Amino acid sequence: MQFTDEQFKKDSERLIDFIYKSPSPYHVVNNIAAVLNENGFIRLSEGKAWKINPSGRYYVIRGGSSIIAFNMPKAESYKGYNITASHSDSPSFKIKENPEITTDKHYISLNVEKYGGMIMSTWLDRPLSVAGYAVAIGRSGIKEYLVNADKDLLVIPNLAIHMNRSVNDNTSLNPQKDMLPLFGDINAKDNFDEYIKSCIQSEDKDKESVADESLTTELFLYNREKGRIWGCNDEYISAPRLDDIQCAYSSLMAYIKALGEISDDYDKVNVCCVFNNEEVGSTTMQGADSTFLSDVLERISIAYGLDREKYMMAIASSYMVSADNAHAVHPNHTDKADLTNRPYMNEGIVIKFNGNQKYTTDSVSYAIFKDICDKRNVPYQTYANRSDIAGGSTLGNISNSHVSVNTVDIGLAQLAMHSAYETAGAKDTTYMIEALTGVFLSCLLYTSPSPRD
Repeated sequence: MQFTDEQFKKDSERLIDFIYKSPSPYHVVNNIAAVLNENGFIRLSEGKAWKINPSGRYYVIRGGSSIIAFNMPKAESYKGYNITASHSDSPSFKIKENPEITTDKHYISLNVEKYGGMIMSTWLDRPLSVAGYAVAIGRSGIKEYLVNADKDLLVIPNLAIHMNRSVNDNTSLNPQKDMLPLFGDINAKDNFDEYIKSCIQSEDKDKESVADESLTTELFLYNREKGRIWGCNDEYISAPRLDDIQCAYSSLMAYIKALGEISDDYDKVNVCCVFNNEEVGSTTMQGADSTFLSDVLERISIAYGLDREKYMMAIASSYMVSADNAHAVHPNHTDKADLTNRPYMNEGIVIKFNGNQKYTTDSVSYAIFKDICDKRNVPYQTYANRSDIAGGSTLGNISNSHVSVNTVDIGLAQLAMHSAYETAGAKDTTYMIEALTGVFLSCLLYTSPSPRD
């Protein structure tokens, strides 16, 4: 493929728009489902029997915040799965139950706790709002709702430098004291629940009023600032939640693009996974450390009439791409990068390695992915942590503990990971879409028996 500046800009703009419309993991999954619905996918329920047909398109949602989409080949059998995995969540502040705090009889703040590891200082003095999920409990039963206040509703105010002369000297922030968002003056007292109820009603006017019903919620703060393309030559993008919506969005676009290019003899099941709770360890019913992926793959095989041995053969002949963003070399801290593996923004897909298996990439999965990139003219580069700096883990090794699939860990280079406003390359979303399209079109990625048998 020949890449153009027009395509780079279009993909960046669409990514920014998707992020803006996806202020919480629940909205990410809801928006992914909307795209799938537009492309003829049928939603399946884990609580009901599955009927799956050749050429069929399906998806499953668990916990409202994780989604797995899959499409079947035209044949009545298949020889493996091509899988992408990314995550829907980003570091934020979760609103606690009974959140209102009255201070000095003048201020109403909200009680919050950290969700994931974020750069807390980046959340100060920004326009914030609230989004997530709510469950209304009333006489007519339990009803579920998406919530997005969609308003400049909150600010976490800094302490003036006159009262904190050491503010520029690596001052630490206490999440229980320094990071409480201001909701309003004393007139806002006892109004938070009612405000959330009003947001529910405005989100879906066709549903019954929840004014008199009890609510339970999963609500998070989010940065209201919209993403933008910037730089001397429009070479960068900045937005909230680039980690990991950039990879989730790219995976979805690649998945949809591949649907129109699959050949009649394609013998794989394409699977696009977006998990929640990666930022807090993935050990939830909808996280990568759950049975969600293994359950879906096994149920596909059952619905298609595969016995246990053929299912295990299909797993052994499968390939997974774990897509989660990577650290670019920082212009002011070049010493934090590895000596010889130094990724930069706009220079292509980052393939990640770790000797302690925090990333799952090995020589086989690396070779397969490089081959795909080479055939589709997609640039790529490598990342490894400095040997004296501990790095994070991602989805690949976690999901592999449940479904043992040859896996490569990749991402896109970015700055300020886990900031409230992150920066990445304006070309790299396009590169990722093209590379993952190649993954979803590859029939002969990996065969059983494996080269290592």
